[in-house]
Amino acid sequence: MSILLTLFFSFFQIGLFSIGGGYAAMPLIQAQTVDIHGWLTATEFADLVTIAEMTPGPIAINSATFVGMKVAGITGVVVATLGNILPSVIIMLLLAHLYAKYREQTLLKRVLEGVRPVVVAAIFTAGLSLLQLALGHMGQVDIFALIVFILAFVCLNSRKIPLGPIALLILGAVSGIGYAVVTHALP
Repeated sequence: MSILLTLFFSFFQIGLFSIGGGYAAMPLIQAQTVDIHGWLTATEFADLVTIAEMTPGPIAINSATFVGMKVAGITGVVVATLGNILPSVIIMLLLAHLYAKYREQTLLKRVLEGVRPVVVAAIFTAGLSLLQLALGHMGQVDIFALIVFILAFVCLNSRKIPLGPIALLILGAVSGIGYAVVTHALP
């Protein structure tokens, strides 16, 4: 199978099974890009998540763009992105029609109640995987990363510290640059 078809079907699968949005897609993206096809290393995947998170747009589409470019250039971008969004377009058209027709049905309400915990579990699993990548390599904890994580977590969950995600992303980038300058400047 050509690389373009492989890209399309890999991101089609991600788009088809990433119920719950971007963070729920992370384990699927990692499986396809790192584990199955080897297009990215684990470190490159962590970088991909960082870049996809800090750029505008959905994480899965940003990931498709990044991987498509790395694997097959501009054509790869188009193919991976189309593969990623096509399932959503088809499913949403079908679901919008069905929801409008059956929205008062108890069965539909129960199905949605059953899917929600699975989505939360997928997001939690992706979060744990990303946390492990962010905080250390090969079992060693990066103290700087741990401190930044704790401070960001506290700020995001505190009503007394009015810093939102955008401010924290900027502060995280600035602190990372500062940390890199200081650690590389010292012998």
